[in-house]
Amino acid sequence: MKSHRIALFATGCAAVLLLSACGGKEESGNASPAPSSAPTSAPASSPATSGTVPVSNADATAPGSELKVGDRAVVPFKYGTDKTGTIAITVKSIELGAKEDLAAYGEKAKGMTPVYIRMSVENVGGTDLTYSTVRLRAVGPDDKGTGVIITGETPKCQSETAKKDFKAAGATYETCELQAIRDGGEVGGATYTDSDGYKDKPVIWKK
Repeated sequence: MKSHRIALFATGCAAVLLLSACGGKEESGNASPAPSSAPTSAPASSPATSGTVPVSNADATAPGSELKVGDRAVVPFKYGTDKTGTIAITVKSIELGAKEDLAAYGEKAKGMTPVYIRMSVENVGGTDLTYSTVRLRAVGPDDKGTGVIITGETPKCQSETAKKDFKAAGATYETCELQAIRDGGEVGGATYTDSDGYKDKPVIWKK
């Protein structure tokens, strides 16, 4: 489980955090440090080993693809410095939670409404991806960032990590990604950007 952290509750471009909605990347001047196990980005490049299933680039979902909730995307994946492979992500739902769900975040969550992205993750390539985690990001109706970065979980949205058996093709687990929007805002979808080739052209699931 993740600890409660909020990296942003700024309201405009003049704040210490440059928001994607203002045309830049999201950066935090006083954000809580990211967990040391946070996924990094890179293409799956490890050679196939015994028990793995070769996955060619042609099998992967193209960068910039627009999908619907319920659709499955096959993407290259890297976690940490030594775990690489190919996974399939199926976004099952993107829903707003109750503001009360963020009570554990205290005043830092003032003016925010939680967003719950529920997904299933499958090990397609059969490489060892045990204890890895997958990140998706909520976006607004304009496909841009919501202007809020939040990490952690709530009783209604539990973040799960791949278990010790997540090293065979076909292994799956389900998890929930906590995101947030400002009160009165809208969520338009969820994106996957954590791999080379997808950073500028993310796969997006439209709500």
